Amino acid sequence: MLRDRGALKWTAMMLPEHVKALREFDRDQEKKVKPELDEQQLQLMEETICEAMANNLELCFTYFERGDFRLLIGKVHFIDSYKRELRIVDFHEEVIRVKIMDIVDVKIR
Repeated sequence: MLRDRGALKWTAMMLPEHVKALREFDRDQEKKVKPELDEQQLQLMEETICEAMANNLELCFTYFERGDFRLLIGKVHFIDSYKRELRIVDFHEEVIRVKIMDIVDVKIR
């Protein structure tokens, strides 16, 4: 009975540098690109955040972190203009800091 080892038979012929380069290539293919926002989108997000802070509403944030999009639901507790970040209180009453430039979308929940 002939047993095919698949890709395993070819890895013995590859140098460790090639294997490492292929793994890095696969990781790079999975990374997403952060979209560039125009002034109108930034203005709309700012108005949404101000309205939510005034009315104590929960927001749904989509932000970009380490090559992937993340979702966060919570209320804006504080805007730190010096560090350019938002402090958001989530469902578990934990304060999470998100850089303003990493935010991609904001919606009222």
